Amino acid sequence: MSKGDLTRQRIIEEAAPIFNQRGFAGCSMQDVLDATGLEKGGVYRHFASKEELAAEAFQYAWTRVAKARREGQDAISGTVEKLQYSVKRFAETPGIFPGGCPLMNTAIDADDGNPVLRDLVCAAMKEWKARLASIVEDGLVSGEIRGGVQPRRIANTIIATLEGALMISRLEGDRTAVSDARDSLMTMLDGIAAG
Repeated sequence: MSKGDLTRQRIIEEAAPIFNQRGFAGCSMQDVLDATGLEKGGVYRHFASKEELAAEAFQYAWTRVAKARREGQDAISGTVEKLQYSVKRFAETPGIFPGGCPLMNTAIDADDGNPVLRDLVCAAMKEWKARLASIVEDGLVSGEIRGGVQPRRIANTIIATLEGALMISRLEGDRTAVSDARDSLMTMLDGIAAG
């Protein structure tokens, strides 16, 4: 990587937590300058706009979070067990970004006001849902998951339950809702197993 590429990456890495905590509107370029120690020209040399930086920061944050949530999943052979692992990993692994889940935060922040960020969040959600649905599809093919189970429905239920529980837990200041969601999803996943 060139020196310019390294500087650009450092700006993204240092801006990502700020955007995640404060949102697009709540994060000023001065916040980014303060975090990076760069002058305005130093940031704008690498990014044409605040929106471009926010988009890169979201992609960086989401890539790191998604990777952390998947870590170890490939070593699990059973499809139901793989889904259960995904739920446990979400529920039991501490967040790696201040402010919570970048997907949820950016989705709420960009819903009506920023089509670029909204499109990036939609793409990230689509990828997460597809990954979970693919595991269910594999289980249907292998006979590990009973017939009639709808992969899309399972993926939507897992994501909605976990993200909703995370929001409740953040509001209440404890992990009870996330633990409850984990337990309920484990019961649901036990119920889709063939057998």
